[in-house]
Amino acid sequence: MNQTAMGKPPNILLVMADQLAAPALPAYGHPLVKAPHLSRLAESGVVFDSAYCNFPICAPSRFSMLSGRLPHAIDAFDNASEFPAAIPTMAHYLRRAGYRTMLSGKMHFIGPDQMHGFEDRLTTDIYPADFSWTPDWLQGPGHRPTGVSMRPIVEAGPCVRSLQIDYDDEVEYHGVQRLYDLARAPANQPFFLTISFTHPHPPFVASQEHWDRYRHEDIDMPRVPPIPPERLDPHSRWLYTAHAQDLYTVTDAHVRNARHAYYGMVSYIDDKVGRIMKTLQDTGLADDTVVVFAVDHGEMLGERGMWFKQTFYEWSSRVPLIVSMPARFAPRRVAAHVSLVDLLPTFMDFACGAGRFEPIDPLDGASLLPLIEGTADGSGRAVISEYSSEGVCAPSRMVREGAYKYVYTHGLPPMLFDLDADPSELDDLAGSPASAQVERRLHARAIDRWNPEEVHARILASQKRRLFLAEVAQRSGRYSNWSYQPFVDESRRFVRGAGTAGPTSVKGKARFPFVEPAQPDRKSKEEDK
Repeated sequence: MNQTAMGKPPNILLVMADQLAAPALPAYGHPLVKAPHLSRLAESGVVFDSAYCNFPICAPSRFSMLSGRLPHAIDAFDNASEFPAAIPTMAHYLRRAGYRTMLSGKMHFIGPDQMHGFEDRLTTDIYPADFSWTPDWLQGPGHRPTGVSMRPIVEAGPCVRSLQIDYDDEVEYHGVQRLYDLARAPANQPFFLTISFTHPHPPFVASQEHWDRYRHEDIDMPRVPPIPPERLDPHSRWLYTAHAQDLYTVTDAHVRNARHAYYGMVSYIDDKVGRIMKTLQDTGLADDTVVVFAVDHGEMLGERGMWFKQTFYEWSSRVPLIVSMPARFAPRRVAAHVSLVDLLPTFMDFACGAGRFEPIDPLDGASLLPLIEGTADGSGRAVISEYSSEGVCAPSRMVREGAYKYVYTHGLPPMLFDLDADPSELDDLAGSPASAQVERRLHARAIDRWNPEEVHARILASQKRRLFLAEVAQRSGRYSNWSYQPFVDESRRFVRGAGTAGPTSVKGKARFPFVEPAQPDRKSKEEDK
């Protein structure tokens, strides 16, 4: 769609959740989870049924999404990889296009640049911004820099309060308040606002209110039961050790508790989405704003006996992606394979008009606008996802094309699944003569411009440097604290003194909507004298 057809550039509101698997939402077929606001957003929007993250762990997935480039192209190897300030992001490009850019919530930036094109950050981040979580492949899959284990599963249940609730309540408050502020500002500049939550990331605890929305006996168990460690594929065996599954006994009761809490956390996020959407309506911004709901990666949630992410199985790598602007786009469902790197060029088509955006560096994503408008079916599209963070000992790549998913890990046997015939990914077709042609084609695509030996060497060198810097900081006790410190300028926020209007005027004009008071009729006043 060209800019004339679009009218003025729309506002863009990106709402993100963390570790929310697509199969766990009713909009994607889950029969039990309660998420009415996300379901309503899906009913009014374009739902991508086959959307994937480009790296099934937090920081690299987000860096890739923001830059429109695959993770290894920007050295986003793990959750302690620096995101270089010299890489343009969607926030930079949208600023260039005249947008005001703002971030409330999690983005997991690593390094001294904690803005990456956003003009305003309304909150700090929840995770460290330094190199303390650097993996060490030389120590094997049992090296756990974040301390991950099965504790979140065996300790799952309701809570009164949690660190994540503290954080996400603050993220919602600042995000909603900024929408009010934008609605009261002169309407002469479009905005790009990201509101990014950390739920339903583990630990698996939910408030009593959200826990009580589900009857415990109704909680479903995983569709695919646990697979014994000796029968797991080698990549999954690495994760079995990395997640300390050999050190804990996880019972069916633990699994049911964790899934119950996860569903409660999804409902908690859904409530926040509902309040954000209500604010858009109340402020009159809804018709001029594209709302995008996206997630950085999924959660295995006990499927195959596996938890968390870090794998290319569907519950870990497939994510919800919904784009809604009923005033301009008709609701539809899209079957084509897409991924998070497609968002940057899509947003730029919204901002500039289709085909007018020229990136500084070549992008790995392609605009979703033709799929959103229904002018293309997306046949032939393929998705590439990568992984090289903690829990493994070699880089890997996944290619999703047509009915097939191909997984290549350097030094391990490949895997190939036909998801149309085998949606649970239990029948590995790799090495089968009947699938040899498909396997060769997808392998060639997996290693195109991606040399596994060279990538492996780069990762080891990067780990060595960052582990050294982390050790120096730890020994000296003086860390480079790059965590973002939000600042609020209170000098003009409320009623102030000299040089400002009187309190009645200030408070009146801060009301939304503001109605100019009627001016007294001068003639009538003279007649009254």
